[in-house]
Amino acid sequence: PPQVQPFLPQWLAQPKLLQKRIKDNLVPIEDVPGIHPRLLKKLRANGIESFFPVQAEVIPAILQSAANGYLLGQGGFRPKDICVSAPTGSGKTLTFVIPIVQVLLDRVVCQVRALVVLPTKELAQQVSKVFNIYTDGTGLKVVSITGQKSFAKEQEMLVQKKVTGYCSLADIIVATPGRLTDHISQTPGFSLTQLRFLIIDEADRMIDDMHQNCLNQIVKAAFQVENDSDSNMLFQRTKPGPVTAASSCCPQIPLQKLLFSATLTQDPEKLQQLDLFQPRLFTSVYSEEKTLGEGTETRQDTNRKYTLPEGLSQCYVPCDLNSKPLLLLHFMLAMKFTRVLCFTNSREASHRLFLLLQAFGGITVAEFSSRLSPNERQRTMKEFDQGRIQLLISTDATARGIDIKGVNYVINYDAPQFIRTYVHRVGRTARAGKAGVAFSFVLRIQERRFLRMLKDAGIQDIKKQPVKGNSLKPLVQRYEDALCKLEKTVK
Repeated sequence: PPQVQPFLPQWLAQPKLLQKRIKDNLVPIEDVPGIHPRLLKKLRANGIESFFPVQAEVIPAILQSAANGYLLGQGGFRPKDICVSAPTGSGKTLTFVIPIVQVLLDRVVCQVRALVVLPTKELAQQVSKVFNIYTDGTGLKVVSITGQKSFAKEQEMLVQKKVTGYCSLADIIVATPGRLTDHISQTPGFSLTQLRFLIIDEADRMIDDMHQNCLNQIVKAAFQVENDSDSNMLFQRTKPGPVTAASSCCPQIPLQKLLFSATLTQDPEKLQQLDLFQPRLFTSVYSEEKTLGEGTETRQDTNRKYTLPEGLSQCYVPCDLNSKPLLLLHFMLAMKFTRVLCFTNSREASHRLFLLLQAFGGITVAEFSSRLSPNERQRTMKEFDQGRIQLLISTDATARGIDIKGVNYVINYDAPQFIRTYVHRVGRTARAGKAGVAFSFVLRIQERRFLRMLKDAGIQDIKKQPVKGNSLKPLVQRYEDALCKLEKTVK
C-alpha cells in the first residue's frame, strides 16, 4: 500500500528561510528596521555592530506584531505566534530580548508582560543576564525565578502587598518550569493576566520533558478571571475565539507565543499541543537544492532535519571499551588538545572519568554535573573560559543550550544515543561562525548504528579517524597505576 505522508500545515511546509552562513550574511544593526535608538546605542556599547541572519529577520517580525503597542495586535487583530528553528550559537537570545524590551519601554504600570521559560537554571541565568544588560536604565524590572533563592525570597521579588492589594515587581520574568508552576499555584497576588509575550526557549525539550503541563498552567493563569474588582473588567481577556462584535468591543491584551530551538520539532501533532495561533516559522534548517547540468534538479539533502554550525568539522574514532580512557589521554597529552568539552552519558560515568584523570595527573580537568551547586558550576565555567581548565567533563543535562566560551573541541566520550543529543553536544563548539572540531568515540559494535543515525539526519561529512594502538602504548603503564590508585581511594 502507498505510504501515507503526514500532512504538513502550510506554515511548516513553507517557512521563511534564514541564511545558514552566519559570517557572509551579517546585517549592520542600523539596517534592521524599527529598532529604538536607545537600544542601538546599548548594542554598540556591548560591541554588537551587526546582527546574525536569524536576528535580522525575526526582530522586525516581532516588533511589527506589536507595532501598535502591546495592548493591541496590528490592525486590532491578534498577533501571529512565531517559531524559530536555527542552529546553536546563532544568536537566538538577542532575537527576543531586543524586541521585548523595546515593546515594553513605554509601559506605565509594572505588570508581568513577558515570561521566558527555559529548561535549566544555567540557561535561565544566561538569559536574564542579557535582559539585565538591555533593560538597564529603562525602569523595566527583570526577575529570575529558578530556585536559586528560597521560595519566600522569590515571592518578595515578584509581588508586594500594599493596602490597595498586590502589585507586581516584575515586568519580565525568566523562569524554569518547576519553580514557575509553584509560584502560579502558591504565590498570592502573582498574576499573569496581563502577559503579552510567552517565550519558550529550547522548545522541543519543553514539549518533551513533560513540561507540557507547565505550559498549560501558564496559559490557564494568563486567561484567569480576576475577581478582585470591576475596574479590571475593561482589559479582561477571554480565551481566544472567533472575533465577534461583542468580543472586540473592549481591548484585550493578546498573548503571543515565541518558540525557539535548535531542533524545533517538525512533528505537527507535537506543535498542535502548543495551540499556536496562525504561526510563522523562521528556519535555517532546510535543504539547498543542487542543480546538475541540463536543468535536472536532484534534491540531495531533502532530509536535512538539523543544521550544524558552519565552522564545525566532525570525526569519529572506532575503539573498544578499554581504550576509551587511553584515547582521551592521548588527545589531551600527545595531541595537546586545549579547551575540550567532553560528554559522557551519565553522572556516574562523568564522575568516574573525572577521578581517573585526576589520578593520572598532568591535565587540568573539572567536572560539570548536576551534583555541583550552581555557584560551583559558574566558577568552573569561568575557569574554563580563562583557560585555567583544559578539559571539562559534562553530562547532557548540564550543558544543554549553555554558551560555554571558547570550546575548541567537543569529545563524545560516550557516543550519543539520539541524533538530537548529538546536535546539541557538537553545537557547543563552532559557535557564532567560529571553527571547532567534534570527535566521537564509537565502540565497534555501535559503529553501524551511529553512522546510520547521522546519515538519516542528513549529516554526511563525518570522517573516520582511527588511532593506532602503538600511539596508546606509552600511556598504558601510568594508566594502570592510576587505576590502582583510584581503586584505593574508592575503597
